[in-house]
Amino acid sequence: MRTKSVVVLDYGSGNLRSAQRALQRVGASVDVTAEPGAALAADGLVVPGVGAFDTCMKGLRGIGGERVIGERVAAGHPVLGVCVGMQILFARGVEFGAESAGCGLWPGAVTRLEAPVIPHMGWNVVNPAPGSALFKGLSSDTRFYFVHSYAAQRWDGAPDALLTWASYHVPFLAAVEDGPLAATQFHPEKSGDAGAALLSNWVESL
Repeated sequence: MRTKSVVVLDYGSGNLRSAQRALQRVGASVDVTAEPGAALAADGLVVPGVGAFDTCMKGLRGIGGERVIGERVAAGHPVLGVCVGMQILFARGVEFGAESAGCGLWPGAVTRLEAPVIPHMGWNVVNPAPGSALFKGLSSDTRFYFVHSYAAQRWDGAPDALLTWASYHVPFLAAVEDGPLAATQFHPEKSGDAGAALLSNWVESL
């Protein structure tokens, strides 16, 4: 079977090398690059992200990443967003009282978690959607590693999207599978065997 090619998009944000190593461990051929042609041609594109929503969007626009993601999704070519790389797929993010425009591939806003201690940091269980391809073979008590203060807390997108929820004082979206576009709020590359299984499921689907 042909080795699947994956690009980790380098727009100045995210755990690029740890994402690369995690994907290589599950059998993908991985490049870390900002080059649009490579990002469009790969079997799969991973969009990482850490830090502020607005800063990530500025970095993404700086390399034309917003267009690349949009073109891939329109063509049915897989994209996986991780952490803030998931959040920027939504229409907007609200941080510190300011609203920033996202990629707009999903409607709605990413907002601050209403919890006594922020960020939500550490291991947490999720409630995978029935029929999920990402969570195939993983048990219901599987834990993933989260580090975030903001999340999408409602879904106004396609009714047939597969939604995986988690809870930290309030429910929030831990993962979405919507045709070629998928995303996780947690970090698979920091989630040990569980994260490796999820990444393997994604790579196998390419």
